[in-house]
Amino acid sequence: MAVKIMIDSASDISLSEAEKKGVIMIPMLITFGEEEFFDGVDLLPERFYEKLVESDELPKTSQINPFRFEEEFEKHTKNGDELVVITISSKLSGTYEGAKQVAAEKFAGKVFVVDSMNAAIGERLLCDYALRLVSKGKSGAEIKEELDKQKSRINVMAMLGTLEYLKKGGRISKTVAFAGELLSLKPVVAVVEGEVKLVGKALGSKKGNNLLNRLIAERGGIDFDMPYGVVWSGFSDATLKKYVQDSAAIWQADTDEVPAYIIGGTIGTHIGPGAVGVAFFEK
Repeated sequence: MAVKIMIDSASDISLSEAEKKGVIMIPMLITFGEEEFFDGVDLLPERFYEKLVESDELPKTSQINPFRFEEEFEKHTKNGDELVVITISSKLSGTYEGAKQVAAEKFAGKVFVVDSMNAAIGERLLCDYALRLVSKGKSGAEIKEELDKQKSRINVMAMLGTLEYLKKGGRISKTVAFAGELLSLKPVVAVVEGEVKLVGKALGSKKGNNLLNRLIAERGGIDFDMPYGVVWSGFSDATLKKYVQDSAAIWQADTDEVPAYIIGGTIGTHIGPGAVGVAFFEK
């Protein structure tokens, strides 16, 4: 009997990466008008951002329905294996509730569902930590208990390159967005209690980077013994590389490498291209 980890595509783990990690990835559905795509399978982040900037309307993301979960749970537990399922935050999608319902009704003791209270790289970090626990021989129940215990330590924050997509999504008014663009305001968002919220604004990229670093310090700093990383959205990681270089004091004493990942469709829909961010377990 083995313990397997399942994750949804809101983690920005693509199908090919999941296969390399030994993780089961269930894609969410992203709809642009009449076109439907499986996130991380036939719509990778690079193509997603091309379609995003070409589209007048924001795409829609559909939650994974209980029927799909039942099929996957049956497939991956029929040989006696246990399954730990990590989902996008229940505050952002009904995916967690669907998985939890199916697990309770038909797979009790076999399938353990964890509400990550996160998305994108925050979900990814929890998945990477789960894989460490699998390698230590922990049971499904033990892994769920540990993930639920540690997930509140995860911090995800990002400086956005534009206010346009917050405006399109109705999170800020057109007037605020217009004024912000005129002043070159760089909004900073974070995942707070499972939701994406605006936590600050800075005049220009340099001050935005400084704000990110101040927020890291306020949260006690990065626990480098746990998974961590940086992210970007859009067509180039040049801005991210500059942020990592300019913030060398945060990393250089503890690590020679800072893992970097691109933000996919689930969160990319709301923040647009040009964002840079950091995610970590706080000390």
